[in-house]
Amino acid sequence: MTQVTAGNNSSNALLVVGSVALDTVETSQGKRDEILGGAASFSCYAASFFAPTRLVGVVGTDFPKAHEDFLGGHGIDLGGLERVPGRTFRWAGRYAADFNTRTTLDTQLNVFEAFKPKLPVAWSESPYVFLANIDPVLQLEVLTQVKQSRFSACDTMNFWISSKRAELLRVLERVDMLLLNDEEARQLSGLSSLPAAAKAISLLGPKAVVIKRGDAGALLFQGDDVFAAPAFPLDNVVDPTGAGDSFAGGCMGYLARTGDTSPSAVRSALVAGTVLASFCVEDFSLDRFRTLDAAAIRARIATFANLVHFEAPQI
Repeated sequence: MTQVTAGNNSSNALLVVGSVALDTVETSQGKRDEILGGAASFSCYAASFFAPTRLVGVVGTDFPKAHEDFLGGHGIDLGGLERVPGRTFRWAGRYAADFNTRTTLDTQLNVFEAFKPKLPVAWSESPYVFLANIDPVLQLEVLTQVKQSRFSACDTMNFWISSKRAELLRVLERVDMLLLNDEEARQLSGLSSLPAAAKAISLLGPKAVVIKRGDAGALLFQGDDVFAAPAFPLDNVVDPTGAGDSFAGGCMGYLARTGDTSPSAVRSALVAGTVLASFCVEDFSLDRFRTLDAAAIRARIATFANLVHFEAPQI
């Protein structure tokens, strides 16, 4: 397991707050029980290929030490991962053969239900922050503990948009980038056109709006600048769980690595995120990351660049 950049320089550290879970997943490629999951797990591991990463989350006493060792073994700082009495958050789901439809079979919040993010004192100065898909009340609590981050981003979902809209809007006033899918963008903005939706959302605070479209790729809106990144074409998809979180982690890890948050850098970060997500779906859980190294990441980024390159037609 090789990082693209080594070292643990706090000046480019990324703080990730979110869920760590045990998933049971069934796809056309098979079924796996009680495997490592959770938004923070995927986001942190993807980001850690680029930059030092700090994880804030909670697990129960039943969380396998092997999973903890796996995360920590890739340079992820687990100083913010609490282990408390009780059972770890669990999720179970089944995907349709085309992977576009997912049915949740079971959700057990367990210790995650009472999760209150507690940042180690030194982490309050984390320069980069990613708030994974958790209650916006908790996202706000994290933002109050962080002192003037250089760049922050958050994810959300339709449940929070409908049930905690006021709190979510307060979060959006304070972050630099929002990531959400096309359905959520329409719900949040009340507009059917994605460009119009992104423009309306940007007025709520975030300078950059990333709209994820699954196997159709992602759209980035930054003011009047629009960038489209297609999904990387794959011969075989095994498990799409965590693809969106790996995408976000790759994006944020790349920004932390470069220290550049300009509009052009955010475009490049979108490509980095797309590539990490493409690796994620090639196996269950985070298992594809176990054998992933810097050379493979660089090669796929180069292939992606060739994929989207073209000469403007002369007409």
